[in-house]
Amino acid sequence: MSLKTWPFVQARWLALAAAAAALWACNPVVHRFDRTTVAASLSKGNDAALVIGEFPLMKVTDGDTIRVAGLDASMRLLGLDTEETFKRKSEYMEFDKGWERYLAEAQAKTKSPVKIPTPMGEEAKKFAEAFFKGVRTVRLERDHPKEIRDFYNRYLAYVFVEKDGKTYNYNVECVRAGMSPYFSKYGYSRRFHKEFVAAQEEARAAKRGIWDPSKQHYTDYDRRLEWWNRRGDFIQAFELQAADHPNWIVLTHWDAIDRLQGKVGREVVILGAIGDIRETAGPTKVLLSRRRTGSLPLIFFDKDVLARSGALEARGEFVVARGVLTKYFNKYKKQDELQIVVTVPGQIQHEVLAPAAEPDAADVPKDTTQEPGAKEPGPEDTLKPAAADAGDAPAEPRENDAAEREDNLAPPGAAD
Repeated sequence: MSLKTWPFVQARWLALAAAAAALWACNPVVHRFDRTTVAASLSKGNDAALVIGEFPLMKVTDGDTIRVAGLDASMRLLGLDTEETFKRKSEYMEFDKGWERYLAEAQAKTKSPVKIPTPMGEEAKKFAEAFFKGVRTVRLERDHPKEIRDFYNRYLAYVFVEKDGKTYNYNVECVRAGMSPYFSKYGYSRRFHKEFVAAQEEARAAKRGIWDPSKQHYTDYDRRLEWWNRRGDFIQAFELQAADHPNWIVLTHWDAIDRLQGKVGREVVILGAIGDIRETAGPTKVLLSRRRTGSLPLIFFDKDVLARSGALEARGEFVVARGVLTKYFNKYKKQDELQIVVTVPGQIQHEVLAPAAEPDAADVPKDTTQEPGAKEPGPEDTLKPAAADAGDAPAEPRENDAAEREDNLAPPGAAD
């Protein structure tokens, strides 16, 4: 470095230091909410565990995304799914072909509802910018004490603001303004379901935003709502039954793995969404996704059982899986991992939940290490734990399994 350039470098360092100091003064503590934090708040009661905290508002990204200072990750605003904003020149060029052609060409690429930039997405961003204008601090709360982050590690949150002496739930107000439908794809709101439903009905009756036929927005909201609400019903039914069954576990709860570790060798009933499906040298692994970096494998040695279970068609959807939880040693990761071996198609449920009563012997396998082609257990059989050291039972991953990315939980084309 020459002496001539040194003053400019020094000035740049000073400017960066000043900017960092300003940000630190604005919010000196970066919060990370993990299982330890939530466990501590739960000891004070569920209400305390629902509060994430108050944070300085930094930026409005779009209609359902804001940034705050002090959190170690971004947020997923609950109950919302606004349309996308334009971010690339190529997107504008496609849109310039004409709205109807633009929408039709996007829809032709997928059987699922499209997820593309639209003028309504831009309008939703402007609504959010206007709503948060002059707001310096927001209060973030979660929907359930045990639901902290989503599949992408984003915090699940409601955003509350104080305006004109009143407290507003932005999530509900966004739906009321017609900027978003009530998004129930990952479950109904446990705390504000009635408010969301009423807000959507009000917006629809008034033909606001996405409900205004004269505006350029997705045209298939009835289809989306039917799909999302079917999933919401499925999740809600499981949670109601799980309240009376300690071996029924929602995989996305922060304590799910801890609870499962305590039930090895016993039957469990698990709610999860099918992510990746992997063929190995031995069985097929159907992964119930928890996070991008972790999942619970359902092991199928029998291809016929896999086909009849409906797991292949249910990829991206929530399912209920029954079975005896076992451990195997992953020699690539050098650690024990949990799994459920599926030998009976009825162990996977993805349309109608089983009755609240415990399953009988016909619904679950006698021995989850059963070899392919062996006789399926009948009503006369008794449920037994899987043998942890059975010769061909452990499902070993391929060498590059650990490096493979899990797919989005949503069906292709409907990713968040």
